[in-house]
Amino acid sequence: MTNNCKFEIVHDTELPATPERVWAAVTTGTPAWMFPTDQWPDVKTVQEYPTHLVSRMDGPDGWFNQLEHVLEPIEGGARLHYVHSGIFADNWDQQYDGASRHTEFYLHTLGQYLQHFDGRPVIFTDIQAPAASQGADGFVQLRKALGVESTVQGSQVELELDGVGRLAGEVDFSNEHFLGLRTSSALYRFFGRNAFGAAVGMTVHDFSGAGDSDTTATAWGNFLEKAYA
Repeated sequence: MTNNCKFEIVHDTELPATPERVWAAVTTGTPAWMFPTDQWPDVKTVQEYPTHLVSRMDGPDGWFNQLEHVLEPIEGGARLHYVHSGIFADNWDQQYDGASRHTEFYLHTLGQYLQHFDGRPVIFTDIQAPAASQGADGFVQLRKALGVESTVQGSQVELELDGVGRLAGEVDFSNEHFLGLRTSSALYRFFGRNAFGAAVGMTVHDFSGAGDSDTTATAWGNFLEKAYA
């Protein structure tokens, strides 16, 4: 594809929280389900609390990145119409596929957060696997190391992981590129980014009240090093 191709990713989902709570989650609460965005130099071009939010970043040569959230109340929660649009400079097909699949996983995680941990303080940790994880079977290796290579979404698991400890909970998301594990006190997200030209990664969203990001990063970093040794 040629450079500077426009894209648009549209996703509609129902969430188990009021529009006000969803608004809080997608503005100030992103570390609880995605990653911190408070350093983004975006401009709120539309800010109609709590139903319509558009955040946009503009750059040279017409480049832009825009997120739109349209919320409406429904019985038991809110309906979200989400549109991510902008320009990919290179590798359009791979970038679009990666961004689209990440969107599905992030919005699922948003629903998990709102249902199980809404409003609780969070300690966010981002951990990257070694470069060796970029191989074609990188995510398969991770699932095997975790002991969930054939575990399906909705399964209850009890894992004893070297250096990390015991994790007991539910596999709340599972496909060929992404894995989500929810325990009583945390959301663990695993990203098979080897399919999109990057290293495998993971995030921990710790709601226990006793989490420490450095300790978490060290424990999981060591686990990933051994998984790809």
